[in-house]
Amino acid sequence: MFIPLHDANTLKHIKVQWVTVALIALNIAVWLFTGIAATQPVAQATIVGLGYIPAVAFHYATLEPALAFVPEPLTYLTYAFVHSGFWHLASNMIFLWVFGDNVEDALGHVRFLAFYLLCAAAGALCHGLVGTTSEAPLIGASGAISGVVAAYVMLHPRVKVWVLVLMRIPLPLPAFVPLLLWIGQQFVMLVLDPDGGVSWGAHVGGIVAGGLLVLAMRRPGVPLFDREIVTPRAVSDRPAANSETAALLSRRLPWRRQ
Repeated sequence: MFIPLHDANTLKHIKVQWVTVALIALNIAVWLFTGIAATQPVAQATIVGLGYIPAVAFHYATLEPALAFVPEPLTYLTYAFVHSGFWHLASNMIFLWVFGDNVEDALGHVRFLAFYLLCAAAGALCHGLVGTTSEAPLIGASGAISGVVAAYVMLHPRVKVWVLVLMRIPLPLPAFVPLLLWIGQQFVMLVLDPDGGVSWGAHVGGIVAGGLLVLAMRRPGVPLFDREIVTPRAVSDRPAANSETAALLSRRLPWRRQ
């Protein structure tokens, strides 16, 4: 539908989005070592061993001991760091790069990491509930990324985002336009194509988790719906007549850096 390119949204509470950068680096590293550098059998074993398999999670099937790389409950998280190819990885990471920093800014480093992992787990759970007997491994960060998108649109719906529409048309749009359309598409496709090649259930699970978690996990005083970026209408563009007038205006209008 669209690819995000850039958002005009500066950080307000943190200097660097360390967790976002670390998550991107970890996802790339896993893909390089298990997708590029590994042989085909090793790559397939990684998908099965680290992917989330509903039939195994709900005890309809068991995994061969040689492929049980981690305890089964951990696959609710490990699947989110395994990708099947470059474009699968790139599409998830560009969403995380554009939107993750501001969500991390609103939550703080530690809470953002917890938020990301919880959204990943919620995505896996919803995917599993849609098809409890499925033996196909679920991989990819899209469940967690969906949570980030949901949180971003609740925090900054009016921020301008440059998006590439239909892979060729760059447009600056308020964030709520492309993101709400994208969110709506996930719910519609879950109804129309629940058993397709894309796990719409994981996307929906991440969206619901992200929308709920941001309410409780954002920093104290961080508002929703961009209320902090509204410029007061009473601001005058005329210079103050003297220093006393300037001091009076500064007390009446609490400026914030954007």
